[in-house]
Amino acid sequence: MANHTIRKPTPLDLSLLLFLTLVWASSFIAIKVAVPETGPVWLAATRVGIGFLVLLPWTLYKGLVMPGSIKSWLNLIVISLLNVSVPFMLISWAELTISAGITSLLLGTGPLLSLIFSHLTTHDDKFNRFKLVGIAFGFSGIVLVVGNEALQSVGTGSVIAMAAVLGASVCYAISGAMIRQVKDIPPARLATVILGFSSVELIGIGLLDGIPDVAAISGKAWGSLLFLGLLPTGLATILRYRLIWAIGASFFSLGMNLIPVFGVILGALLLSEQVAATTWAALVLILAGLMIARTHPKDRPEK
Repeated sequence: MANHTIRKPTPLDLSLLLFLTLVWASSFIAIKVAVPETGPVWLAATRVGIGFLVLLPWTLYKGLVMPGSIKSWLNLIVISLLNVSVPFMLISWAELTISAGITSLLLGTGPLLSLIFSHLTTHDDKFNRFKLVGIAFGFSGIVLVVGNEALQSVGTGSVIAMAAVLGASVCYAISGAMIRQVKDIPPARLATVILGFSSVELIGIGLLDGIPDVAAISGKAWGSLLFLGLLPTGLATILRYRLIWAIGASFFSLGMNLIPVFGVILGALLLSEQVAATTWAALVLILAGLMIARTHPKDRPEK
């Protein structure tokens, strides 16, 4: 496959990024509803299994493309662990202790890490002053929200749970850079293969952990699991891979800056939580960061 170069984000790219951000922000609320009944491992296994089954028919229709070498197989297994299995379990486990809003806030540390990993591992997704200023604005917004919300929630077990979420953020940043190195499998079909690998991994871990009482799981929890499988896992996985392939991991991760803000706002709408003034200030900083990061040095007018 020819060496692929990312492009400047289009309005469609930005619209898909916004939709993806909203879907992922809502997933933390769904996790909070289901995880007390399913446990973190089986929640992750169920949502990934549903997502895989949703994507499989379309992938088989288009033609399943599998890794062509042992090295490719190993690479995809590592990606499946870092991009799906490990972070899904860490996030689900953390939400047994901390709120959905705090979980989404802490994942806002990911863009800075993704920018660094993309700079180190790609040929066309390097630092420039606009990206640096943009990430500074976005990260400042995250600091505002985390400083006001996350620190107030620290209690017994909360620090370890927060560390687990930060670990998930590191996994996403590393795997985001690794995804762009996969050259022999189209993005949507790659998403199906990754979810297939992760389904096997998580079901295996779940069997060792013990099967939950399915009959005791409420309809509300099942609805949350179905939502998690169809949208944040199935559809969102395809969109994530396509956007990273098209516009690069660092710009994609800047859009993920909006997850903490949307996570808090959705928490307020669905759980009647109060939204602090700092959250609105963070939203302004994050949107400004996205606009600045989208600027390319070549866009400047000639003097």
